[in-house]
Amino acid sequence: MTKQQPSPVRPRKLPRQSRAAYTVATLLEAVACLLESEGNERLSTNRVAQRAGVSIGSLYQYFPGKDALIVALCQRERGAFLAEAQAAQQAPDGRGALLQLISAAVRQQLHRPTLARLLDYEQTRPVIASELAPFIVAMSALVGQLLARADIPSQPDTAKAIDDVIAIVRGMVNTAGDRDEHDRAGLEQRIGHAVFGYLGMHPLGPQDPHTTGLSPA
Repeated sequence: MTKQQPSPVRPRKLPRQSRAAYTVATLLEAVACLLESEGNERLSTNRVAQRAGVSIGSLYQYFPGKDALIVALCQRERGAFLAEAQAAQQAPDGRGALLQLISAAVRQQLHRPTLARLLDYEQTRPVIASELAPFIVAMSALVGQLLARADIPSQPDTAKAIDDVIAIVRGMVNTAGDRDEHDRAGLEQRIGHAVFGYLGMHPLGPQDPHTTGLSPA
C-alpha cells in the first residue's frame, strides 16, 4: 500500500495543550501582521517564526510551510465570521436576520481591511480554496435558512437566490474594502437595499426599526 503523503497546506498536528494552542495562535497572528505590513511576497516561515518569537523548529512542528499557515489564518478569519453570521438565526424575522448577516460581513472586511483583501486574493488560489470548501457549504446553508423565513418572498430558484445573495454581499463588501471605505452603517444600508431589492422586498426606510441594529458610522 502506498503511503499517503502529508498535505503541504494542512497542519502537521493540532495543539492539544494550552501552551501549544498559544504558540499556534501567536504564529497565525504573526502571519496576519506580516501580510498587513509587507504583503505576501516577503512572507516566509523564517520571518513568521521571528515575528512570533518562536524557533523555526517549533513552527515546523505544526505547519509544513507558508501555504499551511495561510490556510490556517483563512480558517481562523472565516471561522470567526461564520460564528458571528450564524448568530443571525436568533433574529425574530428574516429581514433582521439578513441585516445581521450583512453587518457581520461588513465588520469582517473593514475591521482589518488590508488583511481581508490579501486573504481574499489568497483564497482564489485552488490549493487554498479547496481547503475552505466546508465554509462555503456552511455559508450557503445559513443563507438558505434565512431565505426560508416567513417574511422573505419565495424565490423561483432557491439555489440561485442563495448564490446571488452571497455574491451581492461579497461583491459590495470587497469593493468597499478596495476603496478603503470606513462608513460601516452606510455600507450596510447600501447592501441591504441591494439584497432586499433582489429578493423583492421593501427597501429600508430611515425610520425602519431594523436600522437600529446597524453598525455606527
